[in-house]
Amino acid sequence: MGHGNEHGHGHGHGKMELPDYRQWKIEGTPLEKVQERLAKRGLRDPWARNEAWRYMGGFAKPVTLTEVLTRGLKWGFAAFVIALGIEYTLFPPKKNGGHH
Repeated sequence: MGHGNEHGHGHGHGKMELPDYRQWKIEGTPLEKVQERLAKRGLRDPWARNEAWRYMGGFAKPVTLTEVLTRGLKWGFAAFVIALGIEYTLFPPKKNGGHH
């Protein structure tokens, strides 16, 4: 008995396409300095290239607090207004005029 793949129960888990590892370069990233310091000790990190993606493309720019607040705030506020409208429509406040 395996994982069920023998009987056509693969559940859509095909081979995942991975990007070519050679596209990631450590030059110009903090990893380059790490490699230089390791080289002074006669060492090398063969997996450094696998971390280079963190410093390239859309991941290279740090996310600011303003971006975090403005990106989620508009959708969160819209959801709040909709939820508030539904609550007041379905469960209107009681007007009994007295105390609790």
